[in-house]
Amino acid sequence: MTIQNKRTLASILFVLISFVCMHAQSGNEPPVPLPPGPPPPGAPIDGGVLFLACAALIYGAKKMIKK
Repeated sequence: MTIQNKRTLASILFVLISFVCMHAQSGNEPPVPLPPGPPPPGAPIDGGVLFLACAALIYGAKKMIKK
């Protein structure tokens, strides 16, 4: 397959994909609103973050004292 054939094929595919994308977005009807569901469960961020912050402060203080 020559370079000219590859360019022609790539151009045709680009035009076809562009047409399909444009056609898919041309709907006139508004989207149907989803019914509200239960709120997502929250991740507990309490002890782990506090422990990590304390460990970071201790590690930083230890490095500063060694300098």
